Amino acid sequence: MESLLAPINSFLHCATPDSWVEQARQPSRLGELLIDHCNCELKAAQTAMLLIRKYAVDKQNAEVLLAWLKPYEDFVYRQEGDGQFEGMHNGLKRVIEANGQHPFGDELVDKMVLLIKEELHHFQQVLEIMEDRNIEYRNVPAGRYARGLMKHVRTHEPQTLIDKLICGAYIEARSCERFAKLAPHLDDELNRFYISLLRSEARHYQDYLSLAEKVAGNDISERVRFFGEVEASLIESEDSDFKFHSGKPAWAES
Repeated sequence: MESLLAPINSFLHCATPDSWVEQARQPSRLGELLIDHCNCELKAAQTAMLLIRKYAVDKQNAEVLLAWLKPYEDFVYRQEGDGQFEGMHNGLKRVIEANGQHPFGDELVDKMVLLIKEELHHFQQVLEIMEDRNIEYRNVPAGRYARGLMKHVRTHEPQTLIDKLICGAYIEARSCERFAKLAPHLDDELNRFYISLLRSEARHYQDYLSLAEKVAGNDISERVRFFGEVEASLIESEDSDFKFHSGKPAWAES
């Protein structure tokens, strides 16, 4: 695990504050933590799908992708369906092909389709853990974290896409770091589950970063450093909300 986390810890500009870990490990926080984790998995899948639809596929393929996610979105946002998603993460019935408009299209499709499958599987797994523990799913508002990153995304291409990919890398890297931070403080089932997620989340951050480098075609280290500083400021500053990616709890004792 140490070899897996070393590049992530080097990539991130700060570690998760102890005060957040202390809150997250409290039994009274478990419901909030799992619900937000569940939402994060779906949002990760949606983000990947939006990138494919915007930059890599035609309308017909985009509609196939939308249909794939619709049952999950119906459950989360419209309270429709029974929450049974066993095996549906593999429900893409056809190969999604890039439209050939960008040299990075094939790689974007391949990596993001795999990411979607894995994130939807994780969504299902978290939901099953919640059901086993009688934690009822409820829709909760998004925190400030992703919004705080995305507001710095440039508005002209290809810089918009490059910045979105860098943001994706930081979100995935932070998720991985927090799984590792939390795991030792949780019960055996959740400990095993969070450790099992580390490898895929670590690969997701690498995939986002390599795609950003490919789209740019030049050195992006300055932009990566910029978003690293923004991300660290969100993690290290006080946050009045408790989420999987929230900052220091404003109500916690210093």
